Amino acid sequence: MATKTETTVEEKLRALYDLQLIDSRVDEIRNVRGELPLEVEDLEDEVLGLKTRIDKLKSDIETVNFEITAKKNLIEEAKALIKKYSEQQKNVRNSREFNSLTKEVEFQELEIQLAEKNIKEFKAQIEQKKEVISKTKEVLTERDNHLKHKKSELDAILAETEKEESALLKKSEEFESKIEERLIKAYKRIRNNVKNGLAVVPVERGASGGSFFTIPPQVQVEIASRKKIISDEHSGRILVDPVLAEEETEKMQKLFTKLSK
Repeated sequence: MATKTETTVEEKLRALYDLQLIDSRVDEIRNVRGELPLEVEDLEDEVLGLKTRIDKLKSDIETVNFEITAKKNLIEEAKALIKKYSEQQKNVRNSREFNSLTKEVEFQELEIQLAEKNIKEFKAQIEQKKEVISKTKEVLTERDNHLKHKKSELDAILAETEKEESALLKKSEEFESKIEERLIKAYKRIRNNVKNGLAVVPVERGASGGSFFTIPPQVQVEIASRKKIISDEHSGRILVDPVLAEEETEKMQKLFTKLSK
């Protein structure tokens, strides 16, 4: 078996591009899965918020019912006082006492009217809150069903991709072992510095893959010769020729198909 020092530049380039294809496949899997947990988390927060809102409204209704009971008790007390003052009016000694009791009766009658008005308003509040609870429950049912669907979707994706991801990560380590440490460090540094994680890219239409900067023809010839490792001067990405890229992509697609089964 060839050691790392005996590996040709072309073999290093192939191994690097294979490693890139494997790591990109892992990125794809994680991206698909990465969006779903966030979606599930958002839905869980929304469902919790709706449940909290319903509980708060129910608590509000209990408080309002307590207020209604208090107002009904006040009415009964006012009625008792009116009866008491009316009885006292029968035994007054002068008009001043009679007028004083009359004012007390009138005050209690006003208290009753105000309490009845309050009760009416409280009942209207309860009906309004019940309507909001009913509508919120409808939304909750819809969001809860959506959450169950998304959780099921996430579970299915996890079951489907975890095995493939694990196998790909082992392959990634396997391919890393074929490449000298200096190149692996450079590869990982570039991957961490670019948004799409592409550290090794093919030349496409005379430019670095995903870039608009043209690569001089002489440099393209050097890349195609596979005699040395060449980096794009603008992005720092390692460049491979399109023929090598196509060959390795075809080879790795077969591997991915096998691992995904």
